[in-house]
Amino acid sequence: MRLPLTHILYIDDDDGMRRLAERSLVRKGYDVSVAASGAEGVDMAKVTAFDLIAVDHYMPGQDGLATLEALRALRECPPIVYVTGSEESRIAVAALKSGADDYVVKSVGGDFFDLLASTFDQVLERDQLRRARETAEAELRVSNARLEALLKEVNHRVANNLQMIMSFIALQSKTLADPGAREALQQTQQRIATVAQVNRRLYTTDDVEHVAMDDYLAGLARDLSESWSNGIGIRRVTTAVEPVRIATDKAVALGMIANEWVSNACKYAYADGGDGEIRVSLRQTGPSSIELAVEDDGAGMPSDGTARGTGLGTRLIDALARTHKAAVVYAPGNGPASAPGTRAAIAIDLGPGELKADTIGR
Repeated sequence: MRLPLTHILYIDDDDGMRRLAERSLVRKGYDVSVAASGAEGVDMAKVTAFDLIAVDHYMPGQDGLATLEALRALRECPPIVYVTGSEESRIAVAALKSGADDYVVKSVGGDFFDLLASTFDQVLERDQLRRARETAEAELRVSNARLEALLKEVNHRVANNLQMIMSFIALQSKTLADPGAREALQQTQQRIATVAQVNRRLYTTDDVEHVAMDDYLAGLARDLSESWSNGIGIRRVTTAVEPVRIATDKAVALGMIANEWVSNACKYAYADGGDGEIRVSLRQTGPSSIELAVEDDGAGMPSDGTARGTGLGTRLIDALARTHKAAVVYAPGNGPASAPGTRAAIAIDLGPGELKADTIGR
């Protein structure tokens, strides 16, 4: 079906061919303008919006290829159909490479104008589809940008709300006389902080679906070092994390697990008043798998081989491991018999799109 309101510019130096083309194309329902040279056609295209331009190859002074180049240099260039002589495939290929949308071989008789009109219809339809696709893609980009901005705002508000909850918990813990109750609230506060760090990173980066684990775990390590160090004993929490980004839900789970293991090490690995180091590492073990480990140089595991800490933290780790179908392993470290240390590790297989190398500049 022919598209409506199609204004054609036909450029040809042959007076007779111009008149025949104009009459034939008008009968076929086109609004037709003609130009007697390439330069005249380019000048007309500068001031008039045509839906399509047909350009003959053989023209003195400025041939069709030169005219095609000049037309393509215009800010708004419509589709172009190139008209060549018979057995001019080389010229037709050159025209297509230079930006022509299609070509027609010129011949004498009505068949040529039928073929020309049919080619116009096809080129115009393809152009309309292209414009519709570009419009849809532009609208989709705008919509995605708006949704990302909204998601960042949501993450920002969530982080603020979590910070407010943490402040309430801190105030509440100061009113309690029971040391056990205060510790429980402090641990709850740190668990909330672990989640809040993810939200903070989501609204300060361009990627709202993945979390940079080196930044995230480094920030978590700083918070834990400050939280567990005091005037008597220093806890140095260090990280060795490969630059990978993983999906947000997996990042939260690994952050929670790292928080529990580091907290256990800070409480049980070293004697009261002694300094100690806890190392957090994360590495990619396969195309879609990673391993998180926390290791200390402390007293080591109990003689029965069970990990210290049998309360909420341990149950939380077990629940997260089951949810993500992950394997948790506790083992002695590599230190001497007097301080062998403990190594806790979890291996997680990630789904498509949940793991990628961190190539986003921060």
